[in-house]
Amino acid sequence: MKVLHIGKAENMERYKPDTEFAQTVETAEMTMGHTPEEYAAAMPDAEVIVADAIAEISGDLIGRLPALRMIHSEGVAYNKIDLDAASAHQVSVCNCAGMNASAVAEQTILLMQGMIKNIIVNDRAVRDGRQIMVKEQYMAEGSLRELADCRVGLIGLGDIGKATAQLLAAYGAEVYYYKRHRLEAEEEVKYHAMYLPLDDLLVLCDIVSLHLPVTKETENMCGRTFFEKMKPDSYFVNTSRGELVDDEALAEALQSGKLAMAGLDTLDNEPVQKEHPLLQQPEEVTGKIIFTPHIGGITASSFRRGYAMIWENLERLSDGKPLLRVVNRPVSLF
Repeated sequence: MKVLHIGKAENMERYKPDTEFAQTVETAEMTMGHTPEEYAAAMPDAEVIVADAIAEISGDLIGRLPALRMIHSEGVAYNKIDLDAASAHQVSVCNCAGMNASAVAEQTILLMQGMIKNIIVNDRAVRDGRQIMVKEQYMAEGSLRELADCRVGLIGLGDIGKATAQLLAAYGAEVYYYKRHRLEAEEEVKYHAMYLPLDDLLVLCDIVSLHLPVTKETENMCGRTFFEKMKPDSYFVNTSRGELVDDEALAEALQSGKLAMAGLDTLDNEPVQKEHPLLQQPEEVTGKIIFTPHIGGITASSFRRGYAMIWENLERLSDGKPLLRVVNRPVSLF
């Protein structure tokens, strides 16, 4: 089997299983940022593309690889892959759903805790020699919160949302969720989560956290209207994808005081440069954001789980078995 890998060169080899099948796989390594012509020239007879979750796999590239049968995201996201073109060329697109659920859930809790404990201000206070002043202010105001004091709303309740709900339940938080299709009652009990329509969730919850893929329907869903509906002085978390959020609307909500803080593990237009709109805001905005560099899902354990899924699907493709976690509908399957 011939595999064109678009991403970090060491990943395919590092997570290669010690199996007879794996030794038969021929891999061409390419970094992100090349043209479709360059990718196709690297392995014109590629049967599979394994791609970084933020690598663009265009219809042009798909059309240049006549032997292509599968495109596999290294992560959960697949919004950079042209699904329509893949389906038209009878190419299955697969992802690694669930690979990073526990890791991203932990990152989500980290950002929530960092915001309600005001970690940015408190870190600076100690470094500036103002530890006791800040501590006494909190004691006088009684303003520090615990997650158990919060109503937390999860928008989307897939693998990551469910893992987050279970962690929040352990903290004693009151958890609500919104998704297109409500869970069965037994699942709501299992994940300690109560369903609310989206508008009701935004009005009620102290913390709102995104757990959605990017689709035509969800892109920029968090705009001015979305933030206007949120509870005053609430907190916003995004560990999903930056494309879900209108950056200008988020900045306005932070500057106006509508939002107390935002915790962001991901931004639109990654890789993020210093010129990014959210990094060019005044201090009253940037000081209310905790940034992390999209690391929620890249733990060593996540990669081991993800590449186990990829290699399993490679072998299933070789053996003619049904693929797992297919996210499109190739023409041959209609």
